Amino acid sequence: MTETILSVRDLRVTFETPDGPVSAVRGVNLDLKSGETLAIVGESGSGKSQTTMAMMGLLAANGRADGSVTYRGREILNIGERALNGIRGKKITMIFQEPMTSLDPLYRIGRQLAEPLRYHAGLSARAARPRILELLRLVGIPDPERRINSYPHELSGGQRQRVMIAMALANDPDILIADEPTTALDVTIQAQILELLADLQKRLGMAIVFITHDLGIVRRFADHVAVMRYGEVVEDGAAEALFAAPKHPYTQMLLDAEPEGRKEPPAEDAPALLTGDDVRVTFHLGGGLLAKPTPLHAVKGISVSLHEGQTIGVVGESGSGKSTLGRALLRLTESTGRVAWLGKELPEGIDAMRPYRRELQLVFQDPFGSLSPRMTVGQIITEGLLIHEPTLSRKDRARRADEALAEVGLDPSMRNRYPHEFSGGQRQRIAIARTMILRPRVIVLDEPTSALDRSVQKQIVTLLRDLQAKHSLSYVFISHDLSVVRALSDHIIVMKAGEIVEQGPTDAVFDAPRQDYTRALMAAALSTTRFRTAS
Repeated sequence: MTETILSVRDLRVTFETPDGPVSAVRGVNLDLKSGETLAIVGESGSGKSQTTMAMMGLLAANGRADGSVTYRGREILNIGERALNGIRGKKITMIFQEPMTSLDPLYRIGRQLAEPLRYHAGLSARAARPRILELLRLVGIPDPERRINSYPHELSGGQRQRVMIAMALANDPDILIADEPTTALDVTIQAQILELLADLQKRLGMAIVFITHDLGIVRRFADHVAVMRYGEVVEDGAAEALFAAPKHPYTQMLLDAEPEGRKEPPAEDAPALLTGDDVRVTFHLGGGLLAKPTPLHAVKGISVSLHEGQTIGVVGESGSGKSTLGRALLRLTESTGRVAWLGKELPEGIDAMRPYRRELQLVFQDPFGSLSPRMTVGQIITEGLLIHEPTLSRKDRARRADEALAEVGLDPSMRNRYPHEFSGGQRQRIAIARTMILRPRVIVLDEPTSALDRSVQKQIVTLLRDLQAKHSLSYVFISHDLSVVRALSDHIIVMKAGEIVEQGPTDAVFDAPRQDYTRALMAAALSTTRFRTAS
């Protein structure tokens, strides 16, 4: 009989907030067996992440956990920090949802990967290097001998997540807790990571707790599933049985959720708002007193024209240059070539661009990294109004904040809370509200739905389409989720290694892709969709 190595009984998590106590987890019971994959699924705010954060002793300062969590018969909930450090990072490790906030921006990734090896295995920096290179290869980081010396900001979002996975696997853990580990990854890399985790699990006998909102991944990867809603487990059982015959209406709703519909096309005579001609971005990595820096050509001569009311979807694998292109179009990264707003070339520099910032906005890929932990949600959302509409009264700013929160599906009464009190999906909606409150004309959306569950993705897609129709907004929509891109875009750009390999009207690219690379992306997306929609 397979041994139960982790047992959770009547786990409760409560946060003290200015509005009173908030119950995030309410009496959860879970069991994890040796070598098993347990998936915890549910919408944003259901309590998935807080359940595992409590297990690991990683709750925020205003959080309290009660109940029992035992690892191989030993109680680990609320034990001392020193005793817990002997377990977490070695026996139980965790892949966090937001890699940019988990990686130290001041240290190279090689040094950060060496930390768990030095702390738990006693390896020196030199002895740890071969293991670090092996881990980077395992998780698909290209050119690991060079990337070992990179800083987190020099990697794409997907590459940063793979570094976090490598760090969690460093000491061959007994239990791996994976909190949305493939959220930032494109569909092809997502499949590779899942296959890697499955292979390591088989080889090491490792158990996995897999937290996700993507039921397609769960069907493919999990042995047992626990469905959470409002901090409680509403249904649990063997994965095969749950997918074949879900009992709870909430589980049935999750299985049916999928972005759908199409946006209205822009007017044929819609003017061009933002244009880029022969845009190029080159980063210079490394270098020193005796070594020359290595050039990395992230964007290679791309031309694009965004019209009023239009959405251009930009797709491609992690590291293809999607996000860098979006930032270059907003003059947020140094580039060559011509970028123009309403036919006039945009200036470079923070001060020179400030008058254009209200019209040209960006929703970041990593919401937690872009939200100040020391400001309330209300302060975060209205910060732009202080700069761009300084004559507004405090009452008017509060009203606009309430409207923005309501538009993205959040309760306006939450404006007095802090970012750490929200789930990853809720934080992304806060980031969208912060942008929408300024009512810009162009928004670059960099993976805006990557942290959201499928049901909320449908709401956000509908919201973005409604706002676009109401205000004639134009979007550059960057994503690896092709189903969301198709539901929102008029025109598709497919990028690989900094270049456009294919582009055209959305339906033409999806229904009859001309390039092998595009066809591979579509095939991977179709495979994932089949997992999501199979009954």
